[in-house]
Amino acid sequence: MTQSSAPQLPPPEDRRRLREAGSLTQAQVASRVGVSRETVRAWETGRTTPRGIRRDAYAQLLYTLAKETAAQEGAAERKVTKERALTPAQAFDALYAFCAPALVRQTYLLTGRRELARESVERAFQLAWQRWPEVARDRDPAGWVRATAYDFALSPWHRFRPRYRHPEPPPADASDRALLDVLLKLPPPQRRTLLLYDGVGLDLPETAAESEASTPATARRLLHARAAVADRLPALSDPTELHDRLAELASAERLRAARPPEVRSGGERRARFWTRAAIAFTVALIGTTALTLRTAPTQYEPPVPPGETVRGVPPRLAPGPLSEKELELREKLRASTASGPERLVPQTG
Repeated sequence: MTQSSAPQLPPPEDRRRLREAGSLTQAQVASRVGVSRETVRAWETGRTTPRGIRRDAYAQLLYTLAKETAAQEGAAERKVTKERALTPAQAFDALYAFCAPALVRQTYLLTGRRELARESVERAFQLAWQRWPEVARDRDPAGWVRATAYDFALSPWHRFRPRYRHPEPPPADASDRALLDVLLKLPPPQRRTLLLYDGVGLDLPETAAESEASTPATARRLLHARAAVADRLPALSDPTELHDRLAELASAERLRAARPPEVRSGGERRARFWTRAAIAFTVALIGTTALTLRTAPTQYEPPVPPGETVRGVPPRLAPGPLSEKELELREKLRASTASGPERLVPQTG
């Protein structure tokens, strides 16, 4: 009697894909199999391999997810063959409806500002709509939008905007206020790394790629961020507990994203405004250049040299005050001019 062979597991790169296709989180898979979330993450990255009854349970779960995914993909393919393909606007709306609500809550944990979180997500999707052919062909459109929203939210120029100079009201719950305060005191790179790894659930290479850092640097940022959180809040030293508390804090705020048509129309208005501004600036530059060419001299005219002193010519003196003799002579001339000399006076008779 031969023993049955161990169940076959799909490659590590397919394990996460099957989990996400089944709309399951790592914590939910860990609960079903009976292991920790960190163990599931290690299985999905290929660092470790399940053994024994854990392997059987994990393989059975993945097999079920694969059957459900195949059925869903087959139904989707049949539906596509019957219906026309999605338009760009419909595809954009579907991506927005899937990503925007969770992305607004994540960005709130990143900034601590509700209005800035909504604005960052809207601006990211507006930019995605302007570059939709590029985003639609991207390997991870949701990651593209998330990285853009995080970059806009962490921009240092927001501190100079009047609407963001004053802090917003903190969360009502004391534990939520303490956790948000710890997050906001972390350096932005560490805060972003912690949110992507322990909040969103990305693995280390994906976190490094999205934060544009090397994998060792990302690991150091994650360790420093976890140590800072554990130092202030010892109850969150466990990564699983930290993940759950981040999800609870993000869900506690009632943050709503705008409707997809409003985001698309807002992006189109912004694109038209900047296009017209660029055209106006170009026209003004061309007009200024033409006016300069019209009024500029056609030949070189040397500048007039400064004046120089000619030697040998006495300087011109200004008239000064009259002396006493000159004053007497002026009075005498004035008195004799009216009648003139006696020899010129006409004689009568």
